[in-house]
Amino acid sequence: MSHKRIPKRKAAIAAGSVAALGAAVILLPNANASQDGSSATAAPKTLKATDASNLASQLQNLLGDAFAGSYYDSGTQQLTVNVISGDKNNVVVQAEKAGAKVREVKNSLAALKAGARTLKADATIPGTAWAIDPKTNKLAVTADSTVTGAKWNRLTSTVKSLGADMATVKKSAGTFRTKVSGGDAIFAQTAQGGVRCSLGFNVTASDGSPAFLTAGHCGVAAKQWSDSQNGQPVATVDQAKFPGNDFSLVKYDDTSTQAPSEVNAGNGQTVQITKAADATVGETVFRMGSTTGLHNGQVTGLDATVNFASETVPGGTDTVNGLIQTNVCAEAGDSGGSLFTQDGSAVGLTSGGSGDCTAGGETFFQPVTAALQATGATLGDGGAGAGAGAGDQAGTADPSASASAGDQAGGGDAVGGGDQAGTADPSATASDGAGTGDQSGNGVGDQSGAGAGDQSGAGAGDQSGAGTGNQSGTGAGDGSSSLTGSR
Repeated sequence: MSHKRIPKRKAAIAAGSVAALGAAVILLPNANASQDGSSATAAPKTLKATDASNLASQLQNLLGDAFAGSYYDSGTQQLTVNVISGDKNNVVVQAEKAGAKVREVKNSLAALKAGARTLKADATIPGTAWAIDPKTNKLAVTADSTVTGAKWNRLTSTVKSLGADMATVKKSAGTFRTKVSGGDAIFAQTAQGGVRCSLGFNVTASDGSPAFLTAGHCGVAAKQWSDSQNGQPVATVDQAKFPGNDFSLVKYDDTSTQAPSEVNAGNGQTVQITKAADATVGETVFRMGSTTGLHNGQVTGLDATVNFASETVPGGTDTVNGLIQTNVCAEAGDSGGSLFTQDGSAVGLTSGGSGDCTAGGETFFQPVTAALQATGATLGDGGAGAGAGAGDQAGTADPSASASAGDQAGGGDAVGGGDQAGTADPSATASDGAGTGDQSGNGVGDQSGAGAGDQSGAGAGDQSGAGTGNQSGTGAGDGSSSLTGSR
């Protein structure tokens, strides 16, 4: 779709708005309702991804220590639950009655989490990431192109110490960087230059005022944000968390601002966001960003840890925990942008990754449910906050919606590096790369700002330029640097 300008102080920046590019992604009709069947049947149920996520949470509580993770097959629309060896009989009966497939595995969640703690203690190296992969029942460890020599030896020896059946390690061609874009472009000015990020989701703050969520590294980079490049500020950061987490709550300065709970999916189409949901490994998700537009892919890991090279402390590391790992592509300027599902569930905020929408890569996202819980905000006009329940979306995007939109403001290293296991989804449409590249920032409109994190402007972090559109600006954290900042 063409760029859509929204009158200031009369309408909120539409989450996820971008200009359309050529490739197309299809948002499937919301027709996969949960199968109504007897809870006593052992036949796996056909479930929507959000219902599968709810079922997985219920089974985790029901099965206790026997639960070893779960994942969703978007093709068969069925949930597979891992159970550890020795707890098969009663556990299998309970899980199958609930409608899940059951698979016996060796590693318990407790053992995998212990392995992750060992990695944190012995291999927290800029350019590395790890997450639990329930499909392999192992820790999936990823190292970007900057992890070489002694660093690579340290990482691989740590992985080896965990045991052959506990973890795998792979190299990523790009570098982990934060991306400053996503959804509608938002802009800010800093002492280092302009910054551009993307708006994630409009929300209602705990005091009832209109606000939006975006990446934490964007909120740390600048306090005031505009809906146009070099324009007057229209919103002010209320809370910003980075590193550790990666989310910001930004309040509109005009309390009468209308903040619709929707994502602009291109071609004039919007997706109504009705709830927040936890991600499920294997489910199909869609990302909207101000640099690259709409792209889709799959969730490949949960509770991922990503180690970015610090943009503020020379030789330091900015570690972000609890991220969603995907094979959806992203580039600079997409940071903060919306990750959502076809049924209108808000899932994540673009953080960082490696690669771009040409070569692919990995991208990580801050879970929306965690951001809502931490800030006390609710979706839209006081809608479901951290709830993960299923709900029909009020408006689906046109199947012909463009897959990538907007002027790219500086492809480059992907935003944020983290443990990423998945490669690009074979079913993803053109330019649905697995990793996000260095982005020029996301926000209402195509921007290249230089905010903290992966950005295209001159701010700290990986940035490519400070102007709207494709730019090459200077700024700390040149696109060629490794895992820098979070914009």
